[in-house]
Amino acid sequence: MTHAVSNTPVSTTSDTTAVPTPAAAPAFTFADLGLPEAVVAALARNSITVPSPIQEKALPDAIAGKNVLGRAQTGSGKTLAFGLPILQRLSLHTDRPAAKRPRSLVLVPTRELAFQVVESLAPYANAQGLRVMPAVGGTPFNKQVEQLRRGVDVLVATPGRLADHLRQGTCILDSIEITALDEADQMADMGFLPEVRAVLADTPADGQRMLFSATLDREVQSLVRQFLPDHVEHSTQDGKASVRTMDHYVLMVDRGQKDLVLSEIGAREGGRTIMFARTKLGCDGITDRLRALGIAAESLHGGKAQNQRTRVLERFKNGRTPVLVATDVAARGIHVDGIDLVVHVDPPADHKDYLHRAGRTARAGEKGTVVAIVLPNQRRQVLRLTGMAGVKATAVNVSPGSAELNSITGAKKPTGEPLRAESAPRDRNSRPGYQGSNPRSGGGYQGSNPRSSGGYQGSNPRSSGGYQGSNPRSSEGYQGDRPRTGYQGSSPRSEGYQGSNPRSSGGYQGSNPRSSEGYQGDRPRRSDSSSYRGSDNRRPASGPRQDEHRSGGFRSRTERRSYDGFDGPARSH
Repeated sequence: MTHAVSNTPVSTTSDTTAVPTPAAAPAFTFADLGLPEAVVAALARNSITVPSPIQEKALPDAIAGKNVLGRAQTGSGKTLAFGLPILQRLSLHTDRPAAKRPRSLVLVPTRELAFQVVESLAPYANAQGLRVMPAVGGTPFNKQVEQLRRGVDVLVATPGRLADHLRQGTCILDSIEITALDEADQMADMGFLPEVRAVLADTPADGQRMLFSATLDREVQSLVRQFLPDHVEHSTQDGKASVRTMDHYVLMVDRGQKDLVLSEIGAREGGRTIMFARTKLGCDGITDRLRALGIAAESLHGGKAQNQRTRVLERFKNGRTPVLVATDVAARGIHVDGIDLVVHVDPPADHKDYLHRAGRTARAGEKGTVVAIVLPNQRRQVLRLTGMAGVKATAVNVSPGSAELNSITGAKKPTGEPLRAESAPRDRNSRPGYQGSNPRSGGGYQGSNPRSSGGYQGSNPRSSGGYQGSNPRSSEGYQGDRPRTGYQGSSPRSEGYQGSNPRSSGGYQGSNPRSSEGYQGDRPRRSDSSSYRGSDNRRPASGPRQDEHRSGGFRSRTERRSYDGFDGPARSH
């Protein structure tokens, strides 16, 4: 399964006349660069004593204060290549940074990457008494404001959230000494370049700038021309080249077998697996199907709240969740060691996305495997993408339980014992008495939206008895807004006083009444006391939707559409 490697590092037992590679005999160590002793010691504690190729090339110029353009594959050590020079320069200050004015800025495309950059730099920053903080969306804005007021040495930010701080004056960039752009090609792909240009224009023109990217397409090159004058370029690999320790396969499956093949891959033992789907809906569908077969999988995409994304990624890192199903947007910037299998469930949009996905494995010299699950009508598309990416992929016909599938991925038959749904809510109906939001049974105090009677009820109760808050659906007792008997306020539909435009003939009526009984507010369409409907006459003012289907209950669109990456809705076997 492993391809031959032509220029591996020379071992200690090889011919002594052979020319050693930088990994075997580095031209310099971190100590040779003039880094502070505390940083060198912190690197050693993390077992980092020899610079990676991109660090070896870029660090001397970066420490010397030059503008640097670095091109290297993901997982090659770029974070320390720009992070260590930043910390080395800021360590020369004897005073604290001013409020709202960070001294250095690192721009990254995703929240996950921002957190991982902070995590990577924190040990070396702490060793020198420097403060590193993230500023990303999905996290409390006011907390970031307070941290900026206390002074920040290194601000790691996504373009959108940083733009919010700049607009509100909670962050000012006139004291920035060094700016670093990480994964610049991904920021271009995600449409962030207008924000990036605006941010760079706000930093001092004479400040040092570093830009790191896996590829240098036209948009990134225009950014370099505008903001990196007189730069030096360091490149370790062609942006299209595959990692030498990575094997690529195109697994051809028959239509109708893709579900089973994917489940057997997910059930493999050992290692971490990341699967890529095209859409958020596809991620959730794949995850639900895998968990229904006993596979511990979780999904990660932009539709999840940041705290959910953080917890999912943490469980994936520590091994509690061995399978992660992600979209391209959420997966960019996922830097997790030990991912030894990447699965393209849906074909990537272009060859750059293929490389970004594949770059999640074979990091820091480790081995990894990349497979694309391909239906007959997708083969030409996928082979074209791998060719554009500079990848030589081996096409193999596989089927559920086949020896080829097992030898390539370690696939095995899943247990078939369903796991609890990934996002299943805690059961709140198992006990009487006090109930929180949305209880569905009676007894005791009930919070918002109870569905039965008895005791005090909050807003939108659906039965009678006791005190009822707004929008009750029955007639007894005192009722708050929109009661339906006796005196009625706005928009009731039964007897009593009637306001403008009722459609009945009893009592007082405004213009254009159409029916009888009671005061009626704006444009009610019924005279009975059936469920109140808002202006669109399709759904209640609050509570879950009742008339999506006449069969009753709410049904999401996912029940009527096939998931991306699978052959269709679940079938009984």
